Amino acid sequence: MKSSWKGLCQGFFFCLAIIMMDAVLKTENVQAKQGPDVSYFKLENGLDVVVIPDRRAPVVTHMVWYRVGAADEPPGVSGIAHFLEHLMFKGTEKYAPGEFSKIIAAQGGEDNAFTSQDVTAYFQRVAKDKLPMVMEMEADRMANLKLLEKDVVTERDVIIEERRSRIDNSPSAILSEQLGAALYQSHPYGVPVIGWMHEMEKLSRQDALDYYEKYYAPNNAILIVAGDVNPDEVRTLAEKYYGPVKRGPDLKARQRPLEPKPVAPRRVTYEDKRAGKLTWQRLYLVPSYKTAPKGDSEALELLMKVAIEGTTSRLYKKLVLEDKLASSAGGGYSPSGMEYGSLYVYAVPNKGVSIEQIETAVQEVFDDMAENGVTDQELTRAKNSYVADYIYGNDSQSGLARRYGFALASGWTIKDVESYPERLKAVKPEDLKRVANKYLDVKASVTGILKPAPQKQAEASNQ
Repeated sequence: MKSSWKGLCQGFFFCLAIIMMDAVLKTENVQAKQGPDVSYFKLENGLDVVVIPDRRAPVVTHMVWYRVGAADEPPGVSGIAHFLEHLMFKGTEKYAPGEFSKIIAAQGGEDNAFTSQDVTAYFQRVAKDKLPMVMEMEADRMANLKLLEKDVVTERDVIIEERRSRIDNSPSAILSEQLGAALYQSHPYGVPVIGWMHEMEKLSRQDALDYYEKYYAPNNAILIVAGDVNPDEVRTLAEKYYGPVKRGPDLKARQRPLEPKPVAPRRVTYEDKRAGKLTWQRLYLVPSYKTAPKGDSEALELLMKVAIEGTTSRLYKKLVLEDKLASSAGGGYSPSGMEYGSLYVYAVPNKGVSIEQIETAVQEVFDDMAENGVTDQELTRAKNSYVADYIYGNDSQSGLARRYGFALASGWTIKDVESYPERLKAVKPEDLKRVANKYLDVKASVTGILKPAPQKQAEASNQ
């Protein structure tokens, strides 16, 4: 609904995490637990509950995750998942529109919500003694959302304006949206989370109620409580406030259409007078942690760390520092999707450098890794970086709630989350070479070019 998800101290903890990671990598026979003692139980109505103790301050983070996101929307009503996220703040019989957030703020807390392709989540961060209050309020709107037509119409205007400001007024966002639509020919990840404008304009109160009644129920939700709590007290509160909420319809496991085998690369060119610079980017169709063969996603994540992430990457060194072809270059791999991960690479050419030169240079980086792999030093550094981030993430109460909530709502398990450092440790240099050959296939990609309109180019050349 609102905007949602390092300094001297952070640098200290990062270095500490690196030292800890070195110990992990060098210790083959010790299974060190790198995180809190997470507990799990299920209520009779199907609500999954996860408790993550953190006793450092009398504060709790309370999150409710629904196993539904934009990729689960019925055809023709794109944006309904995000729209309902907004409407969940419009009140119940007990609480007036907007009162939910006002009560949280008055108690010194904060609340927010977000929608992704796979999940929708609502969260509050409050003093420990306010946990019963937020549980009661969140359970109430899980069961008793009240939608008035006037509120639906007003909020629909809000999300339409959000789309105009975030997408339609941003040439780079428009291109990114078009690239996603071109990459996914069958899978619903090709539809933007916020929705297509022509469908958003028709979203109705009944659309929202149908979606709410189908998906917003305890047996399709996960409650995460992180902070100054123990499992027994959370169980008592959860049974009191969430226990009476009626179980919803039993939903089948999510089964989405998959992509056909890629047979040809695709290209998208978008020209806009508002574009400041010529830019190039490419997306690859790749698996996620959940769908990749064992070890592939971890190897691909480490490969991309070496290849394209940050100013120490091979791509940045070649395009920006050595060959002077681009003013910036980078990319990344996100493995968190239910069916597919996201792998992207981009570059902003320097003046006088052609798109063809950029593409050739990028391909040379990828081809070299496919043929020669990476060094032991590069792999160790990449492992250290990611596991250090994981360990440092244990220092964030809200970060832990998000880590476990997103994983469980997307079909992972607690074990999947906690075995991440060990899975990275198991990756060998030859694994990176193998996945480079397997997944960095231009036929499984879409390339995007953002061009300033001719008049903008002419103005820029005269400056």
